Amino acid sequence: MSGRVLRIELKRSIAPWTGVVVLGGSLAVFFLVGGIWWNGTAGWTAQWTSMALWTRYLLSFWWPLVVGMGAVYGLRESRSRMTELLTTTPLPAWRRAALPAGATALALASGFGLLVLVGGVQVALGATTYVPLGWLPISLVAALALVAGAVFGMGVARSVPSVLTPPALTVLFLLLTSLLRPNSEGALPSSIAPNRLALLSPATADPREMLLTLSGSVHLGQTLWLLGLLATGFALLSAVTRRARLLAVAPVLAGAALALLVLPAAARDTYVVDKAAAALVCDGPVCVTQADRSRLPELALRSKEALRVLHDVLGDKAPHSVREDTELRALGDERELSGDVVLVDFDDRLFADARGEQLTRALIAQGLAPSCHANNDREGGGHADVAVQSVAVSWALHDPQRRPMENEAGAPYMSQTWAEADTAWQRLVAMTPAEQSSWIAEVHAATLSCTRTDELSVLAGKASQ
Repeated sequence: MSGRVLRIELKRSIAPWTGVVVLGGSLAVFFLVGGIWWNGTAGWTAQWTSMALWTRYLLSFWWPLVVGMGAVYGLRESRSRMTELLTTTPLPAWRRAALPAGATALALASGFGLLVLVGGVQVALGATTYVPLGWLPISLVAALALVAGAVFGMGVARSVPSVLTPPALTVLFLLLTSLLRPNSEGALPSSIAPNRLALLSPATADPREMLLTLSGSVHLGQTLWLLGLLATGFALLSAVTRRARLLAVAPVLAGAALALLVLPAAARDTYVVDKAAAALVCDGPVCVTQADRSRLPELALRSKEALRVLHDVLGDKAPHSVREDTELRALGDERELSGDVVLVDFDDRLFADARGEQLTRALIAQGLAPSCHANNDREGGGHADVAVQSVAVSWALHDPQRRPMENEAGAPYMSQTWAEADTAWQRLVAMTPAEQSSWIAEVHAATLSCTRTDELSVLAGKASQ
C-alpha cells in the first residue's frame, strides 16, 4: 500500500471522521462537562493510571459508534455498485481490503493517541511525581478495541450490504456494552454479568480509587479476543466467496475461546491494587503512598503541630502517627478507625485542597473527632461530622469563636446543623475547663467507635445541663 494511495483514501473516505469523533467527542466530554472526572485523586488528570482508565471508560460510548461508522464505510462498494467490477480486477482481495482497513486504523489510533497525549501532558504538569508503566497496556488495548471494532463493522457490512447493517450493529454493541459494563459502587468494580463475559467489553468502570489498575490477565485475555475480532473483520472485508465468509468466523470464535480461558473469573483478580503505587513512603510518623509522595513534605510539617495539639488535648489516648487511608470501600461504607493513627483521605473535602494552617486544622479535626463517613464529591455527606469537628478544633486551638472547617454557605440545607453548632459552641465555652475536656474525650471515643451519629445534639444537651 503506497503512501499516496493511503493519503487519497484518507481525503475521500469516512475514515478520518472516526478519529475525529473519538478525539473531539472525548475532549468535549472532559472539558465541556463538569463531571466527577475532574475531582479527587482518581481524576483523569491526577494520575497516569486514572487518566488511562478514564479515557478507556469513554469506550462505552465510542466503541459502538465506531463499529457503526466502520459499517457505513464498509457499504461504500455496494452503494456505488462497484462490487462486481472490483472483483474482476487482478489486485488480490486482501490488498483491496487493506486500504480502507489501514486508513481507519491510522485515523483511530491517531485520534485516540492524541486524546491520551492531552491527558498525559496535564498529568505530567500536575503535582504527581509517580510515573508507572502500567497505564500503557490500558491505553494500547483501548486503541486495539477501536480499530478491531471498526474493521469488524466494515467486514460485516460488506458481507451483509444493507442500509440497516450500520444502525443494527451500533445498537447491538451499545446494548452489549451497557449490559457488560462494570460499575464502581462496590469496593471493587463488578458487573451483573459473569466476570469473564463482562470483560469481553473493552469499556472499564469509572475510576474511583487511584490505587486500582487492571491485572495482566485482563490485558492478555482482551488482546486475544480483540485480535480475533480484528482478524474476522478483515477476513470478511476481503472474502469473495460464501465459503470464505464462513471461515472468517473462525478467528473471532478462537479469540473468544482463548480469552475466556485467560480472563479472570472473579472481580478481585480483575481490578487489583497497584502495589508499587500503594507502597508507603514515610517521614517519621507520617506516611503516604508512593502515588501521593509529592504531598508528604507539607503533610509531615503540619502533622508535627497537629500531633502536639492532639497530645495536649487527649493525653495518652492521642494518636501517634498520620497515615494515608488506602482501604478499599464500597460507596456508603464506614471507615475502620484506629485511635493510634490519624487517617488522611485526600479525596475528603477537608484534605483535598488543604494547605498551610487549613491542613493543620484538618489533621486535628480528624484526630479529635474522626469521621466514619465519606465527605467527598462522589458520595457527599459528612456535613454533620464537619460541624462537630469545627467545634472541637476551635476549642483545641483556643479560638475566640467557632471557625468553620468548610464553606457553610455551600450547603444551605445544613443551615439548621450550623445553627446548632453555634449554639453548642456558646454553651461549650461557658462550661468549666474540666467539663469541656470531659466532653471532648467523650466525643473522641464516640466518633472513634462510630456508635454515635448526633454528637452535636449531645454536646448542646450536656452543655445545657
